[in-house]
Amino acid sequence: MNEWLKMVAEGVITIIHVMALLLISAGTIQAFIRGIQAFFKPSPTGEHFNDGYIQYARWLVAGLTFQLAADILQTAFASPLNWNEIGHLGAIAVIRTLLNFFLERDLAEMERRKKPKPDVTHDNRGG
Repeated sequence: MNEWLKMVAEGVITIIHVMALLLISAGTIQAFIRGIQAFFKPSPTGEHFNDGYIQYARWLVAGLTFQLAADILQTAFASPLNWNEIGHLGAIAVIRTLLNFFLERDLAEMERRKKPKPDVTHDNRGG
């Protein structure tokens, strides 16, 4: 039973890695095309480039999340690990988590900047 479970897990891990590869590859191609377009048709505010960056960051966050999921599964089904392997996996998890954190923070900041500011010139209190 344990061997069967490991075989299924290895297949699932491979599928998740492929999904991450496809997400990151598609996002990179899209970002490259948008970067070339922004280079040849720059906007005064840089909005086209910033929109491309936001979209690319979303692709990367998705890809990194999938890769982290695959790493977690791989660790759960791995044979007994030595401290060197545990440290290696821990470092990968920390790096991916930090990348994800900073990408999410950048996305939130750029989204906040894009939101229209409320119009405070009108006072509805009457009088």
